Amino acid sequence: EEIANEIDTNLYEGITTRKIYQMAYSMLNKKHKPMAAKYRIKKAIMELGPSGFPFEKFIGVLLSVLGSKVKLNQILPGACVNHEVDIIAEDDRKTAIIECKYHNLQGAICDVKVPLYIHSRFRDLMANADKTGKEYQCWIITNTRFSADALQYGNCAGLHLLCWDYPAKDNLKDLIDKYKLYPISCLTTITRREKELLLDQGIVLCRELTTKSDVLKEINVSEGRISNIISEAMSLANMAVVMR
Repeated sequence: EEIANEIDTNLYEGITTRKIYQMAYSMLNKKHKPMAAKYRIKKAIMELGPSGFPFEKFIGVLLSVLGSKVKLNQILPGACVNHEVDIIAEDDRKTAIIECKYHNLQGAICDVKVPLYIHSRFRDLMANADKTGKEYQCWIITNTRFSADALQYGNCAGLHLLCWDYPAKDNLKDLIDKYKLYPISCLTTITRREKELLLDQGIVLCRELTTKSDVLKEINVSEGRISNIISEAMSLANMAVVMR
């Protein structure tokens, strides 16, 4: 509230939302680094690149927390061709075939061509699947948003769609907060290059970093900084405040 009031006094006609975000982040970073890190989650997920694999691993961890057995990057035979599947998530009742669509640019969306294409692949897989006693679901998960047509087609076709703010409840933003699954790219105490090196080592979440501090030594982070990094990671992993 204090920061919002301070920003309010500095608004001017034509100010961009990017500028407002930068002001808020800068003020938060001076007052409480873990809260500043949490404030930039959406941008941090876009930094899980340049490839989409860290995002796939991030979603895999989320699904594991929700109780599924997860396999990444599987090749499955369809009736016509083989298909590379980003994630297979199984529980006692269902098997979810999941495609992750990662974007590293603000404003990027999944248009209707995405669910059309993925639904076509899913139908080919189902034509060759042993469906005895199992429900099969087709999921599309993205870190940005779906277009209106993509949502309309996906819902009509019975697909399960998950993005930053869809569905209204238990969307990606809600699930990250609920289960404290904050990516290391949130951290304000490490450089972009250090984040890239940690991702190369398979470290995606702050909670992973809190138990693998030796990895920081391996990428030549100084002793003096390691304690600050671990402290911030632990604060994020244990933070109970939900930000919108």
